[in-house]
Amino acid sequence: MKIFCIGRNYIDHAKELNNKVPKKPLVFMKPPTALTYNKMVPYPTFSKSVHYELELVLHISKGGKDIKLSKANKHIGAIAIGIDFTARDIQADCKAKGHPWEIAKGFDNAATLSPLYAASEFDLASTKFSLSLNGKLVQSGDTKDMIFKTDYLVHYLSQYFTLEPGDLIYTGTPAGVGPIKKGDKLEGRLEDRLILENVIA
Repeated sequence: MKIFCIGRNYIDHAKELNNKVPKKPLVFMKPPTALTYNKMVPYPTFSKSVHYELELVLHISKGGKDIKLSKANKHIGAIAIGIDFTARDIQADCKAKGHPWEIAKGFDNAATLSPLYAASEFDLASTKFSLSLNGKLVQSGDTKDMIFKTDYLVHYLSQYFTLEPGDLIYTGTPAGVGPIKKGDKLEGRLEDRLILENVIA
């Protein structure tokens, strides 16, 4: 199982981090050990600035290589939402030195995931999702606002990687990312369904 992540896939998020809007998908990966379904998420001891990033997640049900764009969505069997936790201070330090920043993105419990829902229940061209922090709405996204749509992401990734059943694609986060602290409660919704709850321990 591989965990692909797409950076800067919403224009407003790229702008809030003072990053250029990419012309091609910005791809990085997290190891399987980053994935957690647990409600309680420990705050990493090595960082003093961890941020939440809610994302729509694609679950690959049918593998393939060099998948045609017209057939790409047929390889998505289910969707979910998840939080890409980022050690922002570690990431900034790595970037400043020109180093890779996997340690800021791929640490244990850095990728939470909700239960999966059949992709056929949703219109992937316009699926809404949102995140609340301690009861306050902080992120609200819609797949229609993605720079690179779900089908293109599957098509693009399959040019470089053989996709396999069970692979996950975190498709990018909308604007509104911010810091967390111990005791915070995060609630994620897919359309109007509350399906993800995380408490920072």
